[in-house]
Amino acid sequence: MKIELRYFASVREALDSSGETVDVPDGIATVGDVRGWLRARGGAWAETLAEGRALRMACNHEMTQASTRITDGCEVAFFPPVTGG
Repeated sequence: MKIELRYFASVREALDSSGETVDVPDGIATVGDVRGWLRARGGAWAETLAEGRALRMACNHEMTQASTRITDGCEVAFFPPVTGG
């Protein structure tokens, strides 16, 4: 399954990326699974997306919980709890 990932604010800065298109492996079914899969990359990924770290997630432009199921072609975004302009 192919999904779009977007990273905003301090998450974007820490990962040095604003987003990417990825093919998720079998068994990755929820937004929380995606977060865990990305954490497994290690380094900045593990630190920035750590389980206890305050982080907001969205799926297809709607705030979501870790248990939200992903679908082919969906967009998953990660950002800190407070963003502003």
